[in-house]
Amino acid sequence: MTSIENEGSRLALRTLSSLGAEERNARFRRLQERMHAVWDSMKLDFDDESVVVVPSVTPAGYSSGSLTQAYEERFLFLLLLLRQPHLRMIYVTSMPIDPKIIEYYIALLPGVIPSHALARLSLLPVGDASVRPLSQKLLERPRMLARIASRVPNRERCHLIPYSTTELERDIALSLGIPLYGSDPRLASLGTKTGCRRLFGEVGVPHPLGAEDLHSLEDVASAVDGMLAQRSAMSQVIVKLNDGVSGAGNALVDLGGIMDVSPADRRRAILERIGQMQLESPHVEFGAYVAKLEADGGIVEERITGGELRSPSVQLRARPDGTVELLSTHDQLLGGASGQSYLGCTFPADPAYSRLISEPAVTIGERLAQEGVLGRFAVDFVVVRDAAGGWSAYAIELNLRKGGTTHPFLTLQFLTDGTYDGASGRYLTTGGAVKHLVATDHLEAPELRALSVEDLFDVVARHGLHFDQAHQSGIVFHMISSLTEIGRVGMTAVGDTPEQAMDMYRRADDVLLDEARAAGRERALPV
Repeated sequence: MTSIENEGSRLALRTLSSLGAEERNARFRRLQERMHAVWDSMKLDFDDESVVVVPSVTPAGYSSGSLTQAYEERFLFLLLLLRQPHLRMIYVTSMPIDPKIIEYYIALLPGVIPSHALARLSLLPVGDASVRPLSQKLLERPRMLARIASRVPNRERCHLIPYSTTELERDIALSLGIPLYGSDPRLASLGTKTGCRRLFGEVGVPHPLGAEDLHSLEDVASAVDGMLAQRSAMSQVIVKLNDGVSGAGNALVDLGGIMDVSPADRRRAILERIGQMQLESPHVEFGAYVAKLEADGGIVEERITGGELRSPSVQLRARPDGTVELLSTHDQLLGGASGQSYLGCTFPADPAYSRLISEPAVTIGERLAQEGVLGRFAVDFVVVRDAAGGWSAYAIELNLRKGGTTHPFLTLQFLTDGTYDGASGRYLTTGGAVKHLVATDHLEAPELRALSVEDLFDVVARHGLHFDQAHQSGIVFHMISSLTEIGRVGMTAVGDTPEQAMDMYRRADDVLLDEARAAGRERALPV
């Protein structure tokens, strides 16, 4: 009798809905204890190894089902894991994936027979195009969960790969009986804006002046008033919702001239400025923003300014044995109303400050591992250069999930078998070659809607935009299914130098827009 069967004999057979929160948490803890053994068996080429991928973005909130689907497909780089000759993968999405997109990714696999890889891949669409999280859709369909479970050859050598870990993903792990490669959702508060500010303070990592655990505009005004007492020259502050993602929960408050107001009237003037704050997301109404602040809380902190300002991030991994691995550093490409929205990244980050951010990030990571955090996470920084040319770094956010820098880096790593060297700040392939990348999820323009998925691959072939295995450079596209409806696609450009990667990125941008304009040009009517 296997250990799983023994476990089942000890525990009464129960349905998920019959379990309360504490029972679910207790079962999840026991289930996660198996992750260490699963981790040790990975890449040992067992013939019954498998992974279940549920790329649910929770919370969702995207504007359309197509965009929700595109974000689920952003994880298709994981198909590159199928180069392991025995690994089976079950990949779940809301809606079916265009077979041409699957063929595109399978063609990237070096030294693999495509039909062999496809035979080990199970694509399971739910058939629900709503904007709700994929995990929620799955839990509403027990038979669908049973279909997923039936494709797992051995639960002792299988784990669940989610995008983020909430109670929904926990319940999917419980339903399938496999551990989850991610943190216990009860640790989620560490990744909120309030939680990470407190953590930065506890471990002694520099971070902007600010205040946390705020639940009203009046709380924000009082906090700003106190901050001005400490730093009267402060000209701008940023309000951040606790659970905001990619800058969408941020709002900029201008404090220019506020110290000219008399002390008796200053708090009222601060509150008026807060009422005029500039929301980063154009899709969020002021009233909804305030309601979210009141319900879930947020923070306010000084906006770091300077002559030269950059926004790098550090990606780390907490292993099941509690050790922490420095994975990569990136420079973020930001845009939006006030330059706080994540658009893309370059990798690796500038060596001038990569170690400056890596060392405090590892300190934060080691504390997170002590708290029980598992899997990938990232720490975002702001770095500013002083008049003497030196850099100062401030930690500003902690993302206890995979993010916008995860898929470009893993795509590069899976394609080249390289590693990031933290000491030098360089990425080196197994052959010792240096590689760089530029990536975005936001190559978008209305004209791109004129291109179909088939058109995109035709453009890739005709203009030589495909990834070249021989030179380990070129373009890898993602979020392809959002092209026709939304006019948006993502891409990762890999080159030998930062300049070469950026040139490829810009050329691909120009080529796609030119081809899209041509595709959208009216043809002469038939005679």
